[in-house]
Amino acid sequence: IAAAAARVSPLGPAPPMWYHRDLSRAAAEELLARAGRDGSFLVRDSESVNGAYALCVLFQKHVHTYRILPDDEGFLAVQTSQGVQPKRFKTLPELVSLYLNPSQGLVTTLLFPVEREEMAVSDDRDYSDGEDEKPPLPPRSASTSTSPGPETSPAANGLSTISHDYLKGSYALDLEAVKQGASSLPHLNKTLVSSCKRLNGEVDKVLCGLEILSKVFDQQSAFMVSKMIQQSVNQGGDQELENLVTKLAILKDLLSSIEKKALKALQDMSLSSPCSPPPFSMRHSKAIPVQAFEVKLDVYLAELTKIGKSQKYTLSVDVEGGRLVVMKKVKDNQEDWTTFTHDKIRQLIKSQRVQNKLGIVFEKEKDKSQRKDFVFASAKKREAFCQLLQLMKNKHSNQDEPDMISIFIGTWNMGSVPAPKSVASWMLCRGLGKTLDEMAVTIPHDLYVFGSQENSVCDREWVESLRVALKEQTELDYKPIAIQTLWNIKLAVLVKPEHENRISHVGMSSVKTGIANTLGNKGAVGVSFMFNGTSFGFVNCHLTSGNEKIGRRNQNYLDILRLLSLGDKQLSSFDISLRFTHLFWLGDLNYRLDMDIQEILNYINRKEFEPLLKVDQLNLEREKNKVFLRFAEEEISFPPTYRYERGSRDTYVWQKQKATGMRTNVPSWCDRILWKSYPETHIVCNSYGCTDDIVTSDHSPVFATFEVGVTSQFVSKKGLPKSSEQAYIEFECIEAIVKTASRTKFFIEFYSTCLEEFKKSYENDTQNSDNINFLRVGWSNKQLTTLKPLLSEIEYLQDQHLLLTVKSVDGYESYGECVLALKSMIGSTAQQFHTYLSHRGEETGNIRGSMRVRVPSERMGTRERLYEWISVDKDETGGPRGRSSVVSRTGHEYVKPSAVRKQLGELGKVSEEAERSSKEETAARYSEKYYLQENVAIFLILCFLFLGRPKQDGPDGGDSISKNSFNNPAYYILEGVPNQSAAAISPELLPSPTSSNPPAAKVNPPSAGVRTKPPAAPSGPLHLRRAGGGAGSTLNRPPPDFPPPPLPKGALEMVTEAPFNKPRPLYPDLAEVRIPPAAPAGPLALGEGFRRGGGMALDDQSCSVLQMAKTLSESEFSGQPPPRAPSAPPPLRGQPMGAGLDACRTFPPRNPITESIAEDMPEEALWGSSSSSLSVGESSVGEWLQRLGLEKYERGLLHNGWDDLEFLSDITEEDLEEAGVLDPAHKQILLESLRQQQK
Repeated sequence: IAAAAARVSPLGPAPPMWYHRDLSRAAAEELLARAGRDGSFLVRDSESVNGAYALCVLFQKHVHTYRILPDDEGFLAVQTSQGVQPKRFKTLPELVSLYLNPSQGLVTTLLFPVEREEMAVSDDRDYSDGEDEKPPLPPRSASTSTSPGPETSPAANGLSTISHDYLKGSYALDLEAVKQGASSLPHLNKTLVSSCKRLNGEVDKVLCGLEILSKVFDQQSAFMVSKMIQQSVNQGGDQELENLVTKLAILKDLLSSIEKKALKALQDMSLSSPCSPPPFSMRHSKAIPVQAFEVKLDVYLAELTKIGKSQKYTLSVDVEGGRLVVMKKVKDNQEDWTTFTHDKIRQLIKSQRVQNKLGIVFEKEKDKSQRKDFVFASAKKREAFCQLLQLMKNKHSNQDEPDMISIFIGTWNMGSVPAPKSVASWMLCRGLGKTLDEMAVTIPHDLYVFGSQENSVCDREWVESLRVALKEQTELDYKPIAIQTLWNIKLAVLVKPEHENRISHVGMSSVKTGIANTLGNKGAVGVSFMFNGTSFGFVNCHLTSGNEKIGRRNQNYLDILRLLSLGDKQLSSFDISLRFTHLFWLGDLNYRLDMDIQEILNYINRKEFEPLLKVDQLNLEREKNKVFLRFAEEEISFPPTYRYERGSRDTYVWQKQKATGMRTNVPSWCDRILWKSYPETHIVCNSYGCTDDIVTSDHSPVFATFEVGVTSQFVSKKGLPKSSEQAYIEFECIEAIVKTASRTKFFIEFYSTCLEEFKKSYENDTQNSDNINFLRVGWSNKQLTTLKPLLSEIEYLQDQHLLLTVKSVDGYESYGECVLALKSMIGSTAQQFHTYLSHRGEETGNIRGSMRVRVPSERMGTRERLYEWISVDKDETGGPRGRSSVVSRTGHEYVKPSAVRKQLGELGKVSEEAERSSKEETAARYSEKYYLQENVAIFLILCFLFLGRPKQDGPDGGDSISKNSFNNPAYYILEGVPNQSAAAISPELLPSPTSSNPPAAKVNPPSAGVRTKPPAAPSGPLHLRRAGGGAGSTLNRPPPDFPPPPLPKGALEMVTEAPFNKPRPLYPDLAEVRIPPAAPAGPLALGEGFRRGGGMALDDQSCSVLQMAKTLSESEFSGQPPPRAPSAPPPLRGQPMGAGLDACRTFPPRNPITESIAEDMPEEALWGSSSSSLSVGESSVGEWLQRLGLEKYERGLLHNGWDDLEFLSDITEEDLEEAGVLDPAHKQILLESLRQQQK
């Protein structure tokens, strides 16, 4: 007791102002950058070790971080090098006071404390969007889940008070009694009796409940239970505690024995009674009736003469029987029909161009197939047909475990009113928006996830009502696997009975974000679990309300992302958006519409949602990468779900008189469902809408359904791999650009379920930076460890993913995390990857490298997944109908034909003519679709160089981006199996098929059908900056079977902002990039702020971070031989990454991304590349200075980014001073020389 009382808080009596409790590493660097003086410092909590701290010091524009660790005795010390004796302190103020003195071992003396800004806690009285004047109290019923954290109930506080009172005074009286020879402790006994009073009552309740069971199955125990209950009424005082112990012993014996005795009794009954029907939960769901679809056969005009005029068919799907009947009406009402069993239907091919067309490949004879294309009445009918056929395939599959499951997700703010008697429309996805066809609504889903807010119904009653409603619709008894509650925010997950044993590792958590983050009226609840080998996470949240409180909502999201404790505990370095194969985020997000109320109502009345979605706060914040980084959301085609008049769906109530005045709540899409999935996984959103007949709340329930690929718990048929059959994951090199002002060393940690434990790389062996806010680090193959998967089968490895985190050596804190799919990396040759880095929901840079997954030939056997059975025909080149020329859905927009042939076998053989036609039409679509500006025209030139002059296509040749579920928005791969997002990468990063340079190709002018825009008058000549440029240098061609990646749809459009009426899988820095009009100042205006090397603070818009890092990464990657002039010597094999970077400064400039980054982004940046004959490089600046006799200033100018005479044309005296030119005479000479050159 004395030791506990004497223990001192590590922060001292009060937290010092330089201590920032929850400050992130990135935010700490920004605060120090704002301070700007050497010796500025602050202390924050460590992100890597709980209970530890990080001392951050600014010196020479770099941030240095020191870890402060507690020892076993609670003393604090700065982590030192091995062999150096640490200095120990009781409190942080004592530790900091030492380092305020000079020469204490830090990089500089601590001089200027950076104090925290005291945030005034605003009294947020808008607890329930204007409906309630005070926050709703939590439900009285005990929750079936517990919230983590140090919270204590009032009862617990009362017990601790009783114990504290005894220790404070009464124990001294007992001590005196013992000294006088007493053999008992009356005061302690009294304290224990008081403490256990509630426990006594609870035990009595449990015993009463078990008394009936014990009378049936255990007569002897029943007698003792009844006796003890009677005795407890009359006993008290000293015997009361003894009686409690006896009751606990009886309860223990009763619980341990009653199950065995009940089992024996039921077994005896089953032998003497006739067989009873199986329990309802064991029955199958109601049989799915045969469904018929009226379709038309899609044929060429030339073929009409062969088959006659009749094109009408009926396709009948018998799910239970496993048959598809194709029936054609012929003359005299006769019918010609053919039956195909489920195993004879080889593939379904969805047309992307014609949304209601479907190709079906039938197996006619051995190794022979026939394709027929059918046109359905609508796209919804086509989707229903595909779902039924998939269900049929799955039902009759010989696989023990499913490849794919269906998930229903619903969110509803119930407005503190119980639900109506029927919520069938919610569960059946009936209403407005993207809904399921009536033929598909009755198909039961495998998982049902219900998120609710302002739900005043107790947990047990709510779950039971959901189970009853599902049983009415499906005749199945769904099993609840989790119910998590925070006040009136609830998340319930129910699963089909047949899947109950496939669920494991269930986790639950909650986070409060109400007033001062202590009230649970706002916050989030989460549930996570494994479905066989696939991890799922679900988050239901209720964020801060109010039109103007966007920043609070953003912070709510970041707090939930950081504090919600779900998933694998080993992945603590990763936020929850990277811990799960699939993460779904739902709830009342409360983001509003920034538009006048009358305009909103007019658009809603006309059912024009596109203008409203452009001013939707959530969409705008996502565009800025402030929230939901790389999440996806299906197209919104339903009206705003809030704020309706209760009892009706015809009227929005947007005004509310409150004590503080009139409050306006504009109609908004508050209720949303978003998701984020690992790359190269299968997920399709089949519906997204809201009900129109549930009117008890001012919110409408929202629903979405998903088709999700899952993996089984893989068991190798060949056992553990021998050394000769071991698969390996090998890295050739990795480079990363991270947003930081630190110049410490870094290492990489690798995590995966296919690894026995996480692995670490060595420290990076290259490191440089030309920008104070960013650092480029590189690892050669010597620094990177080879990883050995637990199993070596390709079938297992192609479903695995690798999580990477870049950590600092000084603080072991993460500077960015990412995930890679192994599927595209499998092969004998190394493949390149390129993706973004994020940390705590913010983009912090990007990472790329070269790797391969070597699989021994003995372990190469694989099989087709059910979700691979349906593909999307993106080309439709009009090839012969008897042969499939489609690309299978393997996860990206383009697949090497060799990989396609391997996957589809005989079915997927593609002729060379079809390949060539496909490439030509692909190029034609890209060339027709986009406006071209100066640097955009480079892309078209590259297409001509690669593929020759394209053919003309139809007017709709460049159809919209596919909804192919494999095109996950969060990630992109450079080579192997690239997807659309690879468009964000320079075409020069494409690998060269040979080390020799191809001959320069003649560039054909754009064809007449290509729409072009006259380029704006440039301030100088057009610069085609190319790595390895020289007079004769040319671009490397990609491999013959590798089409160039398309530019993203939004990247080249010169019109207004792209509408949000499509699924939003890609984000501004990847696919919705706008090109602002060319500024008259030319490149200087774009990169001025960066080249001046001013303060470290970046623009408020966090999207600038990755866009800056991308610009820094836009040079030739050293993982591949760079393009070079014929006279240049070949690069040395095994040259470490980053070698020769000082000699390489120019590379293809990026298009400006958004106006918000114009201040920060350089025209050229840091990855490094070769100089070009078309640009003026470092040597020209050096020659100019040498001619003026001022060559001593070359290093300073180059360091500040002034490496081009053209850029120097607008340099100012201030810029020259920052570059080290302090002599007024020298400044005058330089400026006068530049003016003369301009003339």
